[in-house]
Amino acid sequence: MSRIRSPYDREIVRLALPALGALAAEPLYVLVDTAIVGHLGRPQLAALGLAGTMLAGAFTIFNFLTYGTTAVVARASGAGEHERAARLAAQALWVSLGIGLFLLLACEALAGPLLSALGAHGRSGDYALTYFRIAAIGLLPALVALSGQGYLRGVSNLRRPLEIVVVANVVNAVLEVLFVYVFHWGIAGSAAGTAIAQAGMGLAFAVELLRPHAESKRPSLQAMRPMLRVGRQIFVRTAALYASFLVAASVCARMGDPQLAAHQIGTQLFYFLALILDSVAIAGQVIVGRMLGAGDPESAHASAVRMIGWSVAVGVAFATVLLPLAHVVPHAFTNDPVVLHEAAELWPYLVLMQPLAGAAFALDGILIGAGDTSYLMWSMIAASTIFITLASAALARDWGIVGVWIALDVLIAARLALLSIRFAGRRWAVVGWS
Repeated sequence: MSRIRSPYDREIVRLALPALGALAAEPLYVLVDTAIVGHLGRPQLAALGLAGTMLAGAFTIFNFLTYGTTAVVARASGAGEHERAARLAAQALWVSLGIGLFLLLACEALAGPLLSALGAHGRSGDYALTYFRIAAIGLLPALVALSGQGYLRGVSNLRRPLEIVVVANVVNAVLEVLFVYVFHWGIAGSAAGTAIAQAGMGLAFAVELLRPHAESKRPSLQAMRPMLRVGRQIFVRTAALYASFLVAASVCARMGDPQLAAHQIGTQLFYFLALILDSVAIAGQVIVGRMLGAGDPESAHASAVRMIGWSVAVGVAFATVLLPLAHVVPHAFTNDPVVLHEAAELWPYLVLMQPLAGAAFALDGILIGAGDTSYLMWSMIAASTIFITLASAALARDWGIVGVWIALDVLIAARLALLSIRFAGRRWAVVGWS
């Protein structure tokens, strides 16, 4: 009976369910874009494949604003350092505003060369540039939202992020339908709807970051230092992971528009399911960080083992549901027969990825909560190196989209193997605030 139930289950569910809602809502921005733009035509969907990958990457590689903030705030809360946690909230806001402004200017200045480097060409290239320049306006508030979610997760308040993100997604869907189908703005309308919704979301999270009482909320390098140390390593880890998916999109772009469009469908479904799986990893960040901060490594380890089991079970469930739907789900995004054929080709490898990703994501969250981000960084670099080698071979040897997705499965499997070794050694279980 003890193997079926665990004393940690209630806490995992209490944290994971609202995290699940918020995380599942986030990729709906791009899923809604994909569904709406996909019915405009193949060039528009291929354009979204490139521009959406770049924007998602710019958003994703700065997710240390969430994960780094959660890790240090949860540990501070566990150690009883509540005023320190409040100061960290304000510092997270200043960091996200600074990075967001720089990123916005860089994206607008370099949009053309970046898209060309990824293989943008012809009509799809022109559409990609239009979408990218408009949607990039939402990057700054999106980064503020990342910091806001990180702080609220760190203090175990996962309900408020869910409320904000759900409202933003409803606004996004309404605006996109209005701009694309009523005003007939095409792909530009889809980008504008997303940017406006993200602006409102960023403002709501900025209010939450400034709400807790702290002796000083002014920018302070010393107060930022714990967050920046963890954040720097998570940034490199995430950049390596993003580079892998960027290479995958670039390889598919060089194969042709049908392969790129099908890859867009597959990757957006992967991102959607991955963030749902990541809800358990978020529970891991909060629980492990708090328990280690309170000086209880045994409970941290026991709860972590339970969370890994939960995440694998959810991944197996996703794989079971997805397996028979290869010729059903892609029709929600396109009616192009060539794109549908390519989507069916990659489908078995998307299915296989789910249980592997469940275990890998849970381990990732546990080690982030423990602050073991240096190991996460180097292990991700190693796994990405393996992937890029295989993806390059897929292009050179004409293995098609199947070769790219086999390489993606190897990426997840290599990441899982390296994280499992670290977890088993328990060197991550360091207690106390520092």
